[in-house]
Amino acid sequence: MDKRERDEISFPALLRAARATYGRAIRAALAEAGFDDIPGNGLFVIGAVARERLPMATLVRALGATKQAAGQLVDTLALRGYVERVADPDDRRRLLVAPSARGAAAADAIRAATAGIDARLAARVPAAKIAHARSVLLALAAIQDDAAEGGA
Repeated sequence: MDKRERDEISFPALLRAARATYGRAIRAALAEAGFDDIPGNGLFVIGAVARERLPMATLVRALGATKQAAGQLVDTLALRGYVERVADPDDRRRLLVAPSARGAAAADAIRAATAGIDARLAARVPAAKIAHARSVLLALAAIQDDAAEGGA
């Protein structure tokens, strides 16, 4: 593919292809580790709660889903042993979503697969260009955040 052809690929198509690269690697690593029953958005939930226990309201906002859909996803992950609901130590009336041991192991597999793709990318692209791409993607994500907050 020459430069002109590469320049004609739409940004959304490139983002979709990049996401698929990570997705395939993550799904393969999870399947190899015996975690092949995680629903699509479950990857996000497991990754998020592996960093810190989160209230459902935070997950609902981050997923961009209804409270019911997010609750069903968390229920599915809990039934499959990836997450558990625990009482918030600061407010016993509120529940947090936390990883189980199985969920923590799945999160480790997700991180390892992601690191593998990151390493392959770093072997092809200089660090400064990767940092620039990250800043472009953050700016693109901020456009969505602005729109959600009623900005332009």
